[in-house]
Amino acid sequence: MNLQLHEQLKGNIWEIANRLRGPYRPPQYRLVMLPMVVLRRLDCVLEPTKDAVLQQYDKLMAKGTAASAMDKLLGKAADPTRIHPLYNTSRFTFAKLLGDSENIAPNLVDYINGFSPTARAIFERFKFTDQIEKLDASNRLFTIVQAMAEVNLHPERIDNLQMGYLFEHLVMRFNEQANEEAGDHFTPREVIRLMANLVYTGEQDVYKPGIFRTIYDPACGTGGMLSESEKFILD
Repeated sequence: MNLQLHEQLKGNIWEIANRLRGPYRPPQYRLVMLPMVVLRRLDCVLEPTKDAVLQQYDKLMAKGTAASAMDKLLGKAADPTRIHPLYNTSRFTFAKLLGDSENIAPNLVDYINGFSPTARAIFERFKFTDQIEKLDASNRLFTIVQAMAEVNLHPERIDNLQMGYLFEHLVMRFNEQANEEAGDHFTPREVIRLMANLVYTGEQDVYKPGIFRTIYDPACGTGGMLSESEKFILD
């Protein structure tokens, strides 16, 4: 893991969170920052194929394609290797949102509504639209979106494993602000590596080319165990 980058991103995101002071108390920062970090990450992940997805979306809409079929086809246009479709059909990105400060709130909602169903459900669980309204009413929304647009979370810069570390840290720190048990959300990486070692001991077939295995974590949080297990197998 790139520790320098990790520390830089932690500092950048916490500095942005401090801009919420006033309308939000520190224990409430997580209501905005956790979904905002997820949103920015997805924005960076989908950026390379955004235009291809929009072109495919326009074609499918013109043909009157059924929603279920459209979901699969748009998912393939975004990334054919993904098992679960992930795409966005909104014309907006973080960069384009900044072009209309007067309508930042409705445009941001439109952007979120453009995500594939599974991704959109994340923001629904966060009840993020409630925070968008509050941020807009307090004249903080554009400032926060503008600042987050400067945070580069592109997968070529920060891979899934390091992104998991970052998000895990943010969950811990925000929960500390809320006087919750921050350690409840973290399993030390050396413990995870030991677990992976024990699970795959004697399972030599898993290392053979062409063998497909699934990893199931019934208490998955930020996906740290899944990422570490994948890394263990590949190494």
